[in-house]
Amino acid sequence: MVSVEVKDNTANSMSKGKAIIIPATLIECPPMKIFSIRFYKNGIVAKEVLNEQLDKELVKKVKLPKQKSNKLDSIKTGDYEDVSIIAYSVVKKTNIKKTPDLTELGLSGTIDEKLNFIKENLNKEIHISNVFEGGQVVDVRAVTKGKGFQGPVKRFGVHLRFHKSEKGKRKVGSIGPWHPAHVIFRVPMAGQLGMFTRVGYNQKIISLEKASEKPVTAIKNYGDIKTDYAIVAGSVHGVPKRQVLLTSPLRLTKMQKKKQYEFVEIKKWKLNY
Repeated sequence: MVSVEVKDNTANSMSKGKAIIIPATLIECPPMKIFSIRFYKNGIVAKEVLNEQLDKELVKKVKLPKQKSNKLDSIKTGDYEDVSIIAYSVVKKTNIKKTPDLTELGLSGTIDEKLNFIKENLNKEIHISNVFEGGQVVDVRAVTKGKGFQGPVKRFGVHLRFHKSEKGKRKVGSIGPWHPAHVIFRVPMAGQLGMFTRVGYNQKIISLEKASEKPVTAIKNYGDIKTDYAIVAGSVHGVPKRQVLLTSPLRLTKMQKKKQYEFVEIKKWKLNY
């Protein structure tokens, strides 16, 4: 996370036309390529066509099927209901890790429009600027930080009990009656906290930048950004170097849509202790 100076252009805002500083998150967005194409029928995968021209590094890192499906041109679109792609990130440009992240991505439009997009970008690099733009609202899907085995106070926000309470203070007062002798699932209990797949809805993209034009270096627990990156307003769940998926908003809100920020610069504070 960083502090970003922006110009607030939001209508009816108290700080309209003024420069303000807001918290933001830098997300590195390496280019992606198409790994395979999936065809759906009756809600299940009926056929999957593997890209014949994959990177040599990918062949060494990912297990490929022994039998390859038919070519893309010989498939009739009328036999299927939907088409999606399996895409992988070109992580060798980031110097963070060697194994790419694979994920299934849905496409908008009719089946013919989806196939035309796939054929045009089959062996090309798809950059984030081809999909999103600055000022757009997105949903952020990622895995949260793992915190291990935690108690109900930290896990559910249960209040601490009186200091003279029996059998512990950091627990609920009663987990249920004698009869029926059963503990319902709604009772806050100790267990795993973190490492959950979560979605952050309606996060504003302040700007999309390129590391070649506006470099960002020496990020804590990360290093240097070497590809395209997005500046997203607010915080994003997860740890550095973990996969983050940006998608179109599922339930767009007017409050986030009307916000308009003009990116100025990333503030670097000098702390004197």
